[in-house]
Amino acid sequence: MTLHSPAAGGITHDQRKERRTANWVAAIVCMALVFDGFDLTIYGTVLSTLLDDPSHLGAVDEAAAGTLGSLALIGVLIGSLTCGFLGDYFGRRRLILGGIAWFSLGMFITALTTTVPAFGAMRLLTGLGLGVILATAGATMAEFAPAGRRNFYNAVVYSGIPAGGVIAALLGILLLEPLGWRGLFMLGATPILFLLPLAWFKLPESPRWLLSRGRTEQAHAASAKTGIPLLEEEIVQEKGAAPARRGFAAVFSRQFLVATILLGFMSFSGLLLTYGLNTWLPRIMEGYGFGTNYSLAFLLILNSGAVLGGVIASKAADRLGAQRIVATTFVLAAITLALMTFSFPAPVLFLFIAVAGVGTLGTQVLIYGFSSNYYTTNARAAGVSWVAGFGRIGGVLGPLVGGWLVALGIGGGSAFYIFGAVALFGALVTLGVPRQRALEQAARAADAPADAPVAAAGPAVAFGPAGTSDDGRSSQLARPAQSVQPVQPVQPVQPTQPAQPAQPTQPTQPAQPLGR
Repeated sequence: MTLHSPAAGGITHDQRKERRTANWVAAIVCMALVFDGFDLTIYGTVLSTLLDDPSHLGAVDEAAAGTLGSLALIGVLIGSLTCGFLGDYFGRRRLILGGIAWFSLGMFITALTTTVPAFGAMRLLTGLGLGVILATAGATMAEFAPAGRRNFYNAVVYSGIPAGGVIAALLGILLLEPLGWRGLFMLGATPILFLLPLAWFKLPESPRWLLSRGRTEQAHAASAKTGIPLLEEEIVQEKGAAPARRGFAAVFSRQFLVATILLGFMSFSGLLLTYGLNTWLPRIMEGYGFGTNYSLAFLLILNSGAVLGGVIASKAADRLGAQRIVATTFVLAAITLALMTFSFPAPVLFLFIAVAGVGTLGTQVLIYGFSSNYYTTNARAAGVSWVAGFGRIGGVLGPLVGGWLVALGIGGGSAFYIFGAVALFGALVTLGVPRQRALEQAARAADAPADAPVAAAGPAVAFGPAGTSDDGRSSQLARPAQSVQPVQPVQPVQPTQPAQPAQPTQPTQPAQPLGR
């Protein structure tokens, strides 16, 4: 379906072209996040080899192993925050391409290291590229996904992270012995051979970002080529709904300050739950008398529920709004974690932990989508990077909280209640995020259907019930009031009134020029 936009200089909105572009962008970004998850998980897969055989890197004890594991996460944190500084200035395409090249080369060089310090340094540097991809993915997808499906596309894209973790685990089982740990790290470097060229040719620059930078001609050319409409961005600019500054200056401006703080704590809560439960759930369930196999099954159910439930919840978020769905999933996580303390049969506990998965990792996926669509284009990359970066603090604390509870001798029931309290905190913070009504109005005006044509002089323009033109343009932008005036019966009657010729003889007539 092609929609014509007379107010935009004759540019057309081709919905089929828009979907095709969005699908290519989603595929490329999701594949990048698959390798993101692969690279973050593969270290755990090869850790036993490095601990048991000093011939690879030298002697690695448990303390050094923990430090090496955290270096990549520190790199992700730094890369995410750095991306926020750069993304709103240099664009989405450049950061995605640069991130893919960076972490691919990082994995390749890591595979060649022969000492523990060199290995650790490369894990840190590789994490920088992973953080760039992690933070840029949401901003990029938000600007290419069709209206009404943005949360769904975001959930599909971010599901690449746990999918990459699963792939890393499976390849570790199948290929660790024949390829060795260096061979597995080489596999993590392969995106530079196929994904980077694919992204170079198929990943366009965001038309909305170009327009926000004042590059109007390039933005409209990119819009015509990709089918991505610019109406929403144009309405935002005309209404003055975006802060004048960009990047972190916009994220922490008066318009977004309160929301930025609350979104950060939403992500903090989600990632604390995600990493805390993924680290300690098997041990907690062993305390309830479940064997090792059962405990690992709980972990598998937790992550499977997160992926499947997150996609389902994203569809609900597109229909009902991400804010209320995120709050609901947080509450569901709190309830099911509390129910885990009772002596239910194993199948019922599996169901509870699957729902808890939706409220942890699944909720975190929705938080990325919520924040991606919450900020204006000139603040989006910085906003998402802040959410991802600040949330990593919760990711670091999650395993620590579980360890503290074990060290204090606190049982599994108390641990579930504490994690449930964190979920409730996340729900309350979510409900406190203020609405951006000007942006919501712009989105509704751009997305509203056009199905009620009205006669007008000049080029025909059809207006829907919400006052939007056939290309989705708002009534304010298209000025529909002017189109109504030609059909008023009063105007054509005035020239035939007999009193008009007599006006020059009236004594008050000479005063009229002074009022004109």
